[in-house]
Amino acid sequence: MDKRPIGMFDSGFGGLTVARAVMDLLPAESLVYVGDTARYPYGDRPAEQVGEFASQIAHWLVEEAGVKMVVVACNTASAIALDRLRGELDVEVIGVIEPGVRAGVAASRTGRIGVIGTVGTVASGAYQNRFAAEEGVQLACAACPGFVEFVERGETDTDQVLVLAERLLGPVRGAEVDTLVLACTHYPFLARTIAEVMGREVVLVSPAEETAFEVRRILSDSGLAAPAGNEPWHRWLCSKDPGHFAALGRMMLGPELASVERVDWEDL
Repeated sequence: MDKRPIGMFDSGFGGLTVARAVMDLLPAESLVYVGDTARYPYGDRPAEQVGEFASQIAHWLVEEAGVKMVVVACNTASAIALDRLRGELDVEVIGVIEPGVRAGVAASRTGRIGVIGTVGTVASGAYQNRFAAEEGVQLACAACPGFVEFVERGETDTDQVLVLAERLLGPVRGAEVDTLVLACTHYPFLARTIAEVMGREVVLVSPAEETAFEVRRILSDSGLAAPAGNEPWHRWLCSKDPGHFAALGRMMLGPELASVERVDWEDL
C-alpha cells in the first residue's frame, strides 16, 4: 500500500474531467494536479515545445511533489510526449489516448467513429495510428481550434461556440459516425453544444472514465494503491491566475478544488 499522491497535469482546466473520474473511482487516493494555464493551449504549439513543457511538469511532479504515478491528462501532450516521459521517469506514466480508443470501440455499433481534438493531437496521427489496429473501424477526424479557449474562459454554452461547433464538426457529421471520441479533455465541458450539433443518435465518448479505470488497474497490479479508508488530500496548482483557476475550477470539478497555488516555470 502506498499513500503517495497521484500526479496529473494538463494545459489548463480540461484535465479536471480526468481528476474528477479518478477521485470518484478511487476515493482513498490523494492527487496533485497542475494546470499549465500560463502556456495553454498546447494544441497550437510546436511538438518539440509541448514535449519540453510536459517533461518539465512531469519531472516536477515526481521530484518535487513526490507522486507515485503521472497521468498525462492532456491529449496533445499524450500524443507527443508519452513515450518520452516513460523513458525519462521511474514511475508509471499513462495518457488518455489508449483509454479513449478502447472506450470508442466499445461504444460504436457500426464501426464509424469520429475523433475531434486540437490541431496538435490530430496532426500527430496518434489516434489514427491506434484506431488502425482495430478491425472494422472507419475513422473520421477533425481538428477543432478555438474550443479550448472557450472552455478556459468559461464560455461553454454560448451562441458563438455553437456557431464554431457547427462549422468545425462538419467532417465528422458528414461521415455519419455513430460515436464521437472527445480527444481533448477540455471538450466534455462543451458536450451539450457538441451533442446539439451531432444529434442525439451519436454517442459522445470522454476518455476520462476509462483513464480512471486504467489508473486503478495499474495501482492494484503494482501494489501501489492507497489503503482502504485512507484520508486523501488534494493539491491544485496552476501557472497563471490562481483566483480564476479556483473559481472556474470549482464550477467544473466541485468543492474539492479548494485553494490553488501558483507555480512558475522557466521560459523554454
